[in-house]
Amino acid sequence: MLGSLLIVDHKGTLTLSLQPAQDAQPKASAASPAAAPDTVQAAHDENLPPLETLIVDRLDDDKAQDIVCIDLKGKSSVADTLIIASGRSHRHVGALADHVMRALKEAGYGKAKVEGLPACDWVLIDVGDVVVHIFRPEVRTFYNIEKIWSLSPADA
Repeated sequence: MLGSLLIVDHKGTLTLSLQPAQDAQPKASAASPAAAPDTVQAAHDENLPPLETLIVDRLDDDKAQDIVCIDLKGKSSVADTLIIASGRSHRHVGALADHVMRALKEAGYGKAKVEGLPACDWVLIDVGDVVVHIFRPEVRTFYNIEKIWSLSPADA
């Protein structure tokens, strides 16, 4: 079963790619020998809703790496969208989380619930229908939550 993947680079260029639904990792292409660290991937065919757009834009502006949005509608009652990104270091992860929380507050989304800020290995920001995970690369690889959440019930 193929799923569509909308890829938006930091310059705003859109590309639509078909990949197996359980594979949340980007594929290398002739135009891009390896996935650019500042590529935004969204598991949606249409444009992202305003809250997701706000978060993804903030992460992209702050040079988050490997930003991925996973649509959880029909998979979980916890949230509708999961946004996953990586920071280069503890300090970068903390700054990304802080800037996302500030942007949410300034946009009127209220105070988000946050976990993991003291260590900054893995920061979770719960905005209700959207849950944001910001990892250091080694921690993200270890937990591999993209693979867990991208599997459809038929694949499990």
